[in-house]
Amino acid sequence: MSLEEQIMTRLKDAMKAKDEDSLRGLRAIKAEIIKAKTEPGAGGQISEEGELKMLQKLVKQRKDSLEIYEKQNREDLAQKERSELAIIEQFLPKQMSEDELRTALQAIVSETGASSAADMGKVMGRATKAFAGKADGKMVANIVKELLNK
Repeated sequence: MSLEEQIMTRLKDAMKAKDEDSLRGLRAIKAEIIKAKTEPGAGGQISEEGELKMLQKLVKQRKDSLEIYEKQNREDLAQKERSELAIIEQFLPKQMSEDELRTALQAIVSETGASSAADMGKVMGRATKAFAGKADGKMVANIVKELLNK
């Protein structure tokens, strides 16, 4: 079942259950799917990789907004972002833990022979391909910086 079909099924269920939190998150995904399918050159289709990138973008937007709302003590808006984030993350692959990520990144650092912050590009290039959809890009970058500054 494609992502779009999954979203439509869940959307119908959420409407029947009058689950406003789920509806917001699912509608956000549906809007992005429609936007991606109608972009020039898309041909009305989205690849699995495109779906993954789209979901990651939505998660990043929610996390950024959540951070801002928390700094401004807007718990009402922060709670909405948290609920949408939880819905969107259900469609992403299981995320790697920080320990798993650190171990995998140490292996990449060793393979590339990176030894300083100047080599960060080499490591990040391999890491972003290897962990697409499985780890937060910010966390990857922070761990790589930490490993290369030892």
